[in-house]
Amino acid sequence: MSSEFGKNLRVSVFGESHGNGIGVVVNGFPAGETVDMDRLLYFMSRRAPGSSKLTTARKEADLPEFLSGIRDNVLTGSPFAAIIRNTNQRSGDYKGFEDTPRPSHADYTAAVKWNGAADMRGGGHFSGRLTAPLCVAGGIAIQILARKGIRIAAHLANIGGAADVRFPLHPDEELLDTLNSMMFPVIDAQRAPQMQQLIQQAAEEGDSVGGSIECAAVGLPAGLGDPMFEGVESLLSAALFGIPGVKAVSFGSGFDCVSMKGSEHNDPFVVVNGKVQTETNNSGGIQGGITNGMPLIVQVAMKPTASIAKPQKTVSLSKIEETELIVHGRHDPCIAIRAVPVVEAVTALVLLDLFVQRT
Repeated sequence: MSSEFGKNLRVSVFGESHGNGIGVVVNGFPAGETVDMDRLLYFMSRRAPGSSKLTTARKEADLPEFLSGIRDNVLTGSPFAAIIRNTNQRSGDYKGFEDTPRPSHADYTAAVKWNGAADMRGGGHFSGRLTAPLCVAGGIAIQILARKGIRIAAHLANIGGAADVRFPLHPDEELLDTLNSMMFPVIDAQRAPQMQQLIQQAAEEGDSVGGSIECAAVGLPAGLGDPMFEGVESLLSAALFGIPGVKAVSFGSGFDCVSMKGSEHNDPFVVVNGKVQTETNNSGGIQGGITNGMPLIVQVAMKPTASIAKPQKTVSLSKIEETELIVHGRHDPCIAIRAVPVVEAVTALVLLDLFVQRT
């Protein structure tokens, strides 16, 4: 089982949701970079369970224990390793799913692949809980990139059909700082109540709702990436699809491009203050797999939480017959909220890898 990505910055995630702990190993962090621990812990708090009434009631401190690669808050250049101890498991909520797999979970496919040996309590290694160590590594990458003049922020673009406004052509520092400080990040604050109402309504009905996230990376130089399979879109997509619950990834105008003409979708080149830019950004800051100096814009679609309190059809694997189940336990009615910093973290790790490859 491989849970790794990156080329010169190699990121590996380990652990299970209800095991002793979860963690991350990073090979390639540049030596000498200082880590602001207060900023890192705040970044992680945005992903943490129980951060608002719209998320799961599971309480976890999510405090990382650093095992190697950092000393006195400075990266040493050796392999970086951090672990987060699990402290609030309720494994009894998952009893029986070995025989009656939950719809749209990995219970069935994991049972087939590993013949029942995988620890699937709480979703096991497939759980969204594994995004916590991703935020440890990604939170550090965000700080390193910021020193290079690259800022990353994301917002909830759509919840259950209720949409926020899109990023402007050139997101400014104030907007990025504001989004980074919000537990329910939206660009237009007036859009938030409708989104929150849809989430609350789904929760009261024992159901869930999907959402999408739009992430911007501002300050990237032109020239990062390569054509085709080593392109920035290819690398980012592969890593972002590793986030549990992601069902689609698009860049710039995304799927809207299918209803546009070439004259509408093309990004005309212009000169602004002696620098080459584009007049629009339907390309999302990437052309031919290579950054063009405009803000990188990526959208990520998150499915509705698969664990819902409504009765659902499934099968008994031991009897090979249809049956019904109800999923008990503590689950997010909308996983997109807590996925916002995860998308930022993974984006930062991929972009930092591209910079490491340049040096």
